[in-house]
Amino acid sequence: MSGPLPARVRVRAPGKINVFLEVGDVQDDGYHDVATAYQAVSLYEEVTATASDDVTIEIVGTSTVDVEGVPTDERNLAVRAARMLARVAGVTDGVHLAVRKAVPVAGGMGGGSADAAAALVACDALWGVGMPTADLARLAARLGADVPFALLGGTAVGTGRGDELSPALASGRFDWVLVPNSTGLSTPVVYGELDAHRERHAVDIGRATRAPAVDPDVLHALRQGDAQMLAATVRNDLQAPALHLRPDLARVLERGEGSGALAGIVSGSGPTLAFLAADETAAIDLQVSLSAAGYPALHVHGPVAGARVV
Repeated sequence: MSGPLPARVRVRAPGKINVFLEVGDVQDDGYHDVATAYQAVSLYEEVTATASDDVTIEIVGTSTVDVEGVPTDERNLAVRAARMLARVAGVTDGVHLAVRKAVPVAGGMGGGSADAAAALVACDALWGVGMPTADLARLAARLGADVPFALLGGTAVGTGRGDELSPALASGRFDWVLVPNSTGLSTPVVYGELDAHRERHAVDIGRATRAPAVDPDVLHALRQGDAQMLAATVRNDLQAPALHLRPDLARVLERGEGSGALAGIVSGSGPTLAFLAADETAAIDLQVSLSAAGYPALHVHGPVAGARVV
């Protein structure tokens, strides 16, 4: 890359909603194949990268996001992203990452994955690496299933572990109201509850299995930009186990759907709840109604772009 390198780089990356998530049976390695339709929404993580002797990180929350439990060591995906890029690109410089979190922590919206995607883009620019997006996406896939989508944004179908992405056509705008929860849910625990539920209720343990697939009606609704059609087809296999672990969330789902939402769904592994509204006006009305009932409701829209320098 020609010219002087920037002194600091600020990148924002979006959180996501799984508008459809089908989970296959557990594999021998403990993981699950999935088929999901991702939509990036206008709730963003911001990562500011500045030069440093080592890779360091600081985490700042917002009025709606408590960051007390977010790790600041090698367990943090953004730290791992920076170190991986440096290793692959042969960079010896360090970086200080200042992360401003707005996506709920352990909330099923891919906030940590957005941090990692933003760190890849920020460090690539700060260090003048100039790595092609396709190569960054391959690094992203090594960090976690949701990281490549946070890099790509928009709307996409994810298969395999969720990291094999195919962009999906989507038109128009979808308005959502999110209700985060201050007590997060562990993704592995939710998957474990799904496996236990299936084991308890399996009629035939030796039943034939098929590869998970996204319902074609979901893709049709996204292509048409039709919120009513999408509401009729949203689905999340992790919703039942999440509600089993957190029965209190069912009451919030009922409240949202009774207050005008076209549909309510657990986002990813939860506990964030996503309510689809007919349009922007309906979403604002729903946000007001849920806020008046004491819930921390947020109005967002999608699809939006992935990790970008701002």
